[in-house]
Amino acid sequence: MEKPIIIFDMDGTLLDLAYDDFIWNHQLPIRYAEQHQCSLEQSTQALFQFYQTHNHTLNWYSTRFWTAKVGVDTLALQQEFKHKVSLREGCLELLDYLKSNGYPCWLATNADCEGLKFKLEHTKLASYFDVIISSETLGHAKEFTEFWQHLHERHPFAATQCYFIDDTEKVLKGAESYGIQNLFTIAQPSSLGQSKTSSPYPILNQLTDLIPYLEQAEVTAKYA
Repeated sequence: MEKPIIIFDMDGTLLDLAYDDFIWNHQLPIRYAEQHQCSLEQSTQALFQFYQTHNHTLNWYSTRFWTAKVGVDTLALQQEFKHKVSLREGCLELLDYLKSNGYPCWLATNADCEGLKFKLEHTKLASYFDVIISSETLGHAKEFTEFWQHLHERHPFAATQCYFIDDTEKVLKGAESYGIQNLFTIAQPSSLGQSKTSSPYPILNQLTDLIPYLEQAEVTAKYA
């Protein structure tokens, strides 16, 4: 029996979102203040306004866009603190389980191509995935059904059979609108953040919590 495709988000799902929070909400304001000779408060306010304007757009995820916008090399900033990039608990255990049990694994991320390349090189995760795609390549953020339409054109998949795991509700709603049915969210995307207590989607406290769902689906399919 053919195994369903398991599609993963990267930041906040496989990787601890604490790193991105540190870069964009703590370190970049410091560098922006230095670059523009303003106070940290002014810097934080300016960046917050930029973030609000571009949230959930391709620009939001583009290191090149932010480098041009704020006058700080944001890719170099990320690489400077690459030692802070870390896997979420259960990441390797789940990926090893899926690989050893014959599940095709895809990585679908809003991270731009430069950021994706940098994080994959640092974490050594690339070998786990049959397909790796950035929204920058497809021209649409994952929040929108066009992302999934273009992904399907490049790499056909059965929306009703695959599984998709992401930490962002707006992204999951976009996937649901496209027709993906097996959707899961993450309880605590950042190890320094609050845990979700409610969601329209099943919540994974640890990534390995996905395994019982897959095992149950196999049993159901076997006796259907």
